[in-house]
Amino acid sequence: MMLFDLQWSQPYLLLLLPLLVLPWINHNQEKTIAWAEFVPADPVSKFIGLTLKTLASIVLAGLILALAGPFEPEKKVERVGEGAEIVLLLDRSRSMDDAFAVKHQAALVSVGRKDSKRRVAKGYLTEFVKKRPDDRFGFVLFSSNAIKLLPLTYNKEPVLATINANSLGKGLKDTNMSDALIKAAEMFDGQTYRGSRIVLLVSDGGQLLTDEAKKKITALYNQMNLSLNWIYMSSMQGVTLDADGEDNYLWQDLPERKLHEYFKSIGTPYRAFEAKSLSEFADAMDEIDSQQYQTLIVEETLPREQKHKPFYWLVMIALLLLVMAQVYSAWGVRKAHE
Repeated sequence: MMLFDLQWSQPYLLLLLPLLVLPWINHNQEKTIAWAEFVPADPVSKFIGLTLKTLASIVLAGLILALAGPFEPEKKVERVGEGAEIVLLLDRSRSMDDAFAVKHQAALVSVGRKDSKRRVAKGYLTEFVKKRPDDRFGFVLFSSNAIKLLPLTYNKEPVLATINANSLGKGLKDTNMSDALIKAAEMFDGQTYRGSRIVLLVSDGGQLLTDEAKKKITALYNQMNLSLNWIYMSSMQGVTLDADGEDNYLWQDLPERKLHEYFKSIGTPYRAFEAKSLSEFADAMDEIDSQQYQTLIVEETLPREQKHKPFYWLVMIALLLLVMAQVYSAWGVRKAHE
């Protein structure tokens, strides 16, 4: 029920509002006097009487309205901020359980240890999310299949919880990069364009994409006006995404290099960050953070707000004035009889 642009949790109490006329009901106080001139006109007393009745009505009305539970319902508002809409696209394959930034092949396997690639990524992504208050985040993880875990949201708690959950357990065998890239782009389907849109891919490898998958990904990323950033956590020392004349011939046809070349031709903004150490990973996150601050229309959800306090304050002020009037009246009667 709406009244005074407010909603009421117990609207049936508003039926008691007619009680505020009680102070105005005349009591029989007529007295017979010998001569009317004994009682001259007193406009001040009439004004005071009307004021006291009004205050009494305000007390009754305020109590009824406060007890009826007035509130403003939850609502969405828009404001201008700085940030971006970011889909975190995280690799959940088994290779992400290997140790990060090691120099010897024997040290690669460290399933469940704090230095695994997934746990390293978790730490930096958590810090990244916490320091971007205006961003809207979504989350997609992938291995043999891609899963949309979290739609785009301004609420940081589920985002941080999802990042933390992704670091637990063991990864799966295969990597389906094409499905992951498509589902990350589909996160923005049907969404109002508010500003910078980014897909942040964190992975240690690539996949050879079919021509059909390439066409679909290219169309989606251009249609949705997306930027793509890839933090590449290499498993092998010396491997780079860009070919080098001194490369090992076994590296020339690596899937990640093929994927990197495709990303450069996709037609949307693309940046690759090759993280071979913790410091390089940190630098990559800092650079992404510094670059992705553009004007953004931020939609906030304001929670339900109770509005009973102003009515109680009104009642207290009116009661205080009535008490003061009563005390003054008692004091005047006492003085008159002295």
